[in-house]
Amino acid sequence: MYWVNRTNDYVFKRIFGSEEGKEALLGFLNAVFKLPPGKGLTDVKLLDREIDPEYLLDRAARLDVLAKAADGSLINVEVQIANRFDIDKRTLFYWARLYGGQLKSGQQFSELRRTVTINILCFDWFADERYHHVFRIRDIETGEPMNDHLEIHFLELNKVRRREWNPDDPLEAWLMYLNNLEGEGLRVIAEKNPAIKKALTVEEIFRKDEAERRLYELREKAIHDEVSMIAGAKAEGMVEAKQDTIIRYLKKRFGTDCETRIRQVKDVGTLDELFDSLLDAGTPEEAGEIIARVLPQ
Repeated sequence: MYWVNRTNDYVFKRIFGSEEGKEALLGFLNAVFKLPPGKGLTDVKLLDREIDPEYLLDRAARLDVLAKAADGSLINVEVQIANRFDIDKRTLFYWARLYGGQLKSGQQFSELRRTVTINILCFDWFADERYHHVFRIRDIETGEPMNDHLEIHFLELNKVRRREWNPDDPLEAWLMYLNNLEGEGLRVIAEKNPAIKKALTVEEIFRKDEAERRLYELREKAIHDEVSMIAGAKAEGMVEAKQDTIIRYLKKRFGTDCETRIRQVKDVGTLDELFDSLLDAGTPEEAGEIIARVLPQ
């Protein structure tokens, strides 16, 4: 069977952002919101967020799912593959654009409706091991809400996978589905959760469509490129930081200027070895000998 990555945002949109997948979306949203029996969402209107297939190669393309509930609330669901280290600010920025974008010329502020963002993260962001964090605006002393118009959820997939997850918990079941669960575990949660079974039906239709698979592969390539780019930038920043540390240490401790030579070293392991060895140096001459030994020309 053709395997697909469910956190590929193109696949995610096809499963949760299509009319045939609306049952799956409702099941997922009700699991996230954990509303009392009888209070769950029964219908949503999907708002178009389609893009040109050529745009799928753009690493910055945002293929999110946007829906409007019966009370007018806007619900935005996004999959975040790579850690850009600014997810909190990005979330607030896009939330604000969505919230403010409700008003057209001449409309009143009273017409603004609750706006919810749900971020599904494929990386760890918060320091604790809770996989679900929810943020709203409240008074810092009493906890009294200002209103319910801002609501932001973060769901961290890795943290569910690392724990002994409960197949009877609807949200944990959904997050394991998104963790690309297969085999017996997938069969169990599909039997317990009709909405997950519906998601699998839509997924199977997707798997059989060759045109859809080609678009999926384009998006997968763009995602891979983005992850590689971010990893490369992180590694480059780490190298520069270690270089800076060694250069500052040499100047402050020994008054030695070896910046040109240090900047030529791009291997993190070599820089770590050099710095650890320099800590044992007592004189500028000893530091010079260590540099010559660790960084032979």
